[in-house]
Amino acid sequence: MENSKVTIHDIADILGIDSSTVSRALNNSPRVAKKTKTKILTKAKELGYRRNHLASNLRKSKTNTLGVIVPRISRYFFSSAIAGIEETAFKAGYNVIICQSLESLEREQSILDTLLANRVDGVLISISMETKNDNHLNGLKLRNIPYVFFDRHCNIEKNSNVVIDDFEAAFMAVEHLIDQKCTEIAHFSGPQNLEIYKNRFKGYKSALEKHNITFREELVISSSLMEKDAAENVKKILALPFNVDGLFCANDVVAIGAMKYLKEIGIKIPEEIATVGFSNETISSVIEPALTTINQPGSKIGVAAANLLIDKISDNTIHKTIIVQTNLIQRKSSLRTYK
Repeated sequence: MENSKVTIHDIADILGIDSSTVSRALNNSPRVAKKTKTKILTKAKELGYRRNHLASNLRKSKTNTLGVIVPRISRYFFSSAIAGIEETAFKAGYNVIICQSLESLEREQSILDTLLANRVDGVLISISMETKNDNHLNGLKLRNIPYVFFDRHCNIEKNSNVVIDDFEAAFMAVEHLIDQKCTEIAHFSGPQNLEIYKNRFKGYKSALEKHNITFREELVISSSLMEKDAAENVKKILALPFNVDGLFCANDVVAIGAMKYLKEIGIKIPEEIATVGFSNETISSVIEPALTTINQPGSKIGVAAANLLIDKISDNTIHKTIIVQTNLIQRKSSLRTYK
């Protein structure tokens, strides 16, 4: 008999006991005598019986499964957020299905359909760069399946989010560049349909205004923030009639790409162009010069998001936004020395 196919009926036949009694014993029911329960549990262990948790949960209209959608698992922030989510879910008795949208709205929608088909109890989502609203979550709403946005979110009433203060973090980064005597600061931004990049842009602009530095629209360049975008972005700002001496990037990936290209063409960092990134990717501390960046605590965000979703599974009338604290990590890419 194959262990994976042992059923309660097999145990019942071998012991000559009714299958309903076996089922109750395996569920630790007080209705079964201790001696009988011990006999059943011993035989189940001997045969290698494994409960079909999925079938059991489906009968209860609950799968104890959470769906997680991220843009790219390869990004350090998202992998660390997933680690926090998975650990928290496991402790609470949930399994996790992890999916990546690869920045595609169409793929994000397809993943949601799959998660619905798998009857997940809730969904954690960090939206793709193509996503402009939460209309594609209507399937979850109609079935009253709770969901929580983390990091990238839709700024819509009664949605639940776990985020950092992107405005304040960007303000902090740009003010640091200003403290380093930068006066012409460029910004490599992400798509402005996403709240996080919109708020990072606002923080950048607000820091310039506070210090009476002229805001130049030409120095703001939006892209998908991939490393391949960096060289083109740098070429654009260097072609402008401004002496760019500072660069604030909306993620570390494009910041590192920009630094590589600047070094290739002989521009010194930070002496000529001081650079700050965002998210604290692991490579940020080992490149030369090491990258000043905003620390985005992925694991903490993942833990908070998972806990909030689990709370919403119990009570889907909960709607809240949790803001996780962050900080600026100063490294050589922005720290100038003055004679």
